[in-house]
Amino acid sequence: MQYDNRNIVLNELIGLKVRIVKSSDKKQAGLSGRIIDETKNTFLVETSKGRKSVLKKLSTFRFYTPDGSFVVEGKEVNFRPYERIEKSLKFYRRRRL
Repeated sequence: MQYDNRNIVLNELIGLKVRIVKSSDKKQAGLSGRIIDETKNTFLVETSKGRKSVLKKLSTFRFYTPDGSFVVEGKEVNFRPYERIEKSLKFYRRRRL
């Protein structure tokens, strides 16, 4: 699968490396690791200090893929994984290549 700045919001995120760029929870800002699970409102991230649950809508993420790194606001992916394709289309259309 090839990722770009537009389709990152539509694709599977489990397994990607991630870093929390901004968060209203100051303890989570700067946290990095690999996404191992996802619910509607959270990512479960495996870090060097264990598993951490991160609220999507309170954070801004940088996802690292083989195709580059992409910054995504939590509201753009704050859906169940299987609903993301349908509901993230409005964000897909706004994102620039």
